[in-house]
Amino acid sequence: MQTHLAPEFQGTPEGETAEAILRRCVHCGFCTATCPTYQLLGDELDGPRGRIYLIKQVLEGATPTQTTQQHLDRCLTCRNCESTCPSGVQYGQLVEIGRRVVDAKVGRPRGERLQRWLLKEGMTSALFQPALRLGQALRPFVPAALKDKVPARPQPQAFQWPQRPHARKVLMLMGCVQPAMLPNINAATARVLDAAGIQTLVADDAGCCGAIRAHLNDHHGGLEDARRNIDAWWPMVEGHNQPVEAIVMNASGCGVQVKDYGRLLAHDPDYAEKAARVSAMTRDLCEWLPALVPALKPQLRPNRPTPRLAYHPPCTLQHGQQIRGGVESVMRELGFEIAVSPGESHLCCGSAGTYSVLQPLLSKQLRERKLDALAPLQADAIVSGNIGCIQHLQSGTSTPVRHWIEVLDDALTA
Repeated sequence: MQTHLAPEFQGTPEGETAEAILRRCVHCGFCTATCPTYQLLGDELDGPRGRIYLIKQVLEGATPTQTTQQHLDRCLTCRNCESTCPSGVQYGQLVEIGRRVVDAKVGRPRGERLQRWLLKEGMTSALFQPALRLGQALRPFVPAALKDKVPARPQPQAFQWPQRPHARKVLMLMGCVQPAMLPNINAATARVLDAAGIQTLVADDAGCCGAIRAHLNDHHGGLEDARRNIDAWWPMVEGHNQPVEAIVMNASGCGVQVKDYGRLLAHDPDYAEKAARVSAMTRDLCEWLPALVPALKPQLRPNRPTPRLAYHPPCTLQHGQQIRGGVESVMRELGFEIAVSPGESHLCCGSAGTYSVLQPLLSKQLRERKLDALAPLQADAIVSGNIGCIQHLQSGTSTPVRHWIEVLDDALTA
């Protein structure tokens, strides 16, 4: 795609990055076939190719409007289009640049600015847990529009963290939302790794991965989150006595962000090298599964229940990290019955970080479509690998929705 950047973008890092991405696009339109919002709305401007044209026009000097902003806002950033694109267009990077440029030129009404500020500050704050508990206590009185965002409090479970030391050690990011919303996921991860002879360490000063702020156009705040986490992890990464083997992520949305630290901080002289090393060490939990099978198989309870599982692969795993098939194949090897929807598994469930709050109508339509596609599998439980997908799907169905690591944890002997 031929581009002629406006003078204000020529020679700037954002302009050069966007131009390089735009020049890879050959207008083929394969991306529209797998774009969830295009499938719902049927509007070229609500598909990747149309949004690419809008961003190109703005970077070439056209004046964006609120309509331009709306089309970019409707994008889930699921990156399904990247999996489909034969030319390797890095659409996710491009749309983030486009949103920053358009927001700077168009602005937002005060109500939208307040809503976005509350999301990026509230969800990443220590106040999130007490606020969630209050919302759960008052859930019967919460307006219907907000009830989906306040999940019922989970049943009491054993959130016990294993205490045995092991020679093999990994770091794990607890996350900002997960410890309050579904705390058993982190504990189950530590217990399964413990059963495989691996000790899970946590850096107390690490917090949000930065994805929430980045997706809400707070680029600076997202980078500060990344720097804080690198500082918190570095003593254990460098580990003069015994460094950790990896930084393990059990939320694919966090994993795709941390794996991107190297690119995001490549121009920061104080953090570029550290960020690259942290990204190289980061692994989604499912990437560790094949190596854990020999240690876990003998510890599976022989008479355990064998529920039928329907697996929803998160977009941040299959499109963002380009990891597919690992969870299903290894869970089957461990004796679980697990299936995916043959025609819909590549599509987004509609959660997409804060998307379900900012675009509730589209988000619910995508959730209903996803649940309708999973229904023929007649599963006893739906499993996934990302907190956002799990909470979003659960709010639309009575079928239990869990992290696959919790199901594996349940199947192990004490």
